Amino acid sequence: MRGAQVRGLIVGRFQPFHKGHLAVVREALRKCDEVIVVIGSAEESHTEKNPFTSGERYQMLLSSITPEERARVLIIPVRDVNRYSVWVNHIESYVPPFDTVFSNSDLTKSLFKQAGYEVCRTKAYNPKEYFATEIRRRIVSDEKWTHLVPGPVARFLEGIDARQRLLDAGMSPQKKKGGCVAR
Repeated sequence: MRGAQVRGLIVGRFQPFHKGHLAVVREALRKCDEVIVVIGSAEESHTEKNPFTSGERYQMLLSSITPEERARVLIIPVRDVNRYSVWVNHIESYVPPFDTVFSNSDLTKSLFKQAGYEVCRTKAYNPKEYFATEIRRRIVSDEKWTHLVPGPVARFLEGIDARQRLLDAGMSPQKKKGGCVAR
């Protein structure tokens, strides 16, 4: 007889959802029966930091996982409260109960540990390239970026003209910091 099911939680903005995010979701699925993926800053869109709507981010994530994975993943958009003292309670009010939080963010780990949750650090999946800020910079600068996101996400972003969205949000094309041209 199998014991109680274990449910994990991942919180992110996913602006955009990239291969590093996908690897974390799959890592959590290997350790849990079910994983809740919270799309944070759900109310934000069309800005430099948060250019995509929560619905678009939901679609990016959903299109990147297999049907078998979809059966075990709950995707829940959650608005920001902008108060760390109530942030964990705020998330708890939007999602079903969970046991383990997966994060590499020191703040997220600290807040959930203080609330009594088990927190697991995830493997770092090439964080210099799988970094949403860098991917947005590459998109707006017309540099190679599609290899950093799952195929369905690349097609989705091209379909909504993500470059123009980023330009309209105020981003400017720029070379990678340090004078190096991004690959």
